[in-house]
Amino acid sequence: IASDGLVVVRFGHILAKQCLDQRCSTELLRASEHTHSLSSQLGIVARVKAVTGESKASSELLLSNVQNLVRAVRHLLRAAEAASVNGLGQPSPDPEAEEVAAFCLQWKKNLSWHRAKEALNSSRDELGLRKTREAKAEPTLMALVQEPPPQTRNIPKHPSPRKGRTAMDRHL
Repeated sequence: IASDGLVVVRFGHILAKQCLDQRCSTELLRASEHTHSLSSQLGIVARVKAVTGESKASSELLLSNVQNLVRAVRHLLRAAEAASVNGLGQPSPDPEAEEVAAFCLQWKKNLSWHRAKEALNSSRDELGLRKTREAKAEPTLMALVQEPPPQTRNIPKHPSPRKGRTAMDRHL
């Protein structure tokens, strides 16, 4: 979990470089640094717990650190959504930056499609307000991250595999 947190941190840093809005970029960097700190802290606590053995206090500390990391990742993804909506510049020629940009572009297309569909099939009350029972939630980056990768596509793999983990491996 701690190493996956570092993958999300890398995603945040790459996206912050591409972000056109300075406030969004700053928020992404802040969220990335906070996530990095919590991920590192979780790694340390996990290693200490592995050495010291099982105790209720160490298990509670480990669980608390995991929960904090999950909250930080959610915050970072919300900041990434804001950055994607406000606009991203051209990614650098780095394949990892291109992959991050493509991931965010796919989410933004899903969001636009959802909003257009909602506008066409609007369920409004007599005052013009949206009925909440029938409205579907807008797509989020968190939902896109949690989706399993498509298995049936005939997309060729990269000709030369990259070493190490990238920001988009396993959909974060």
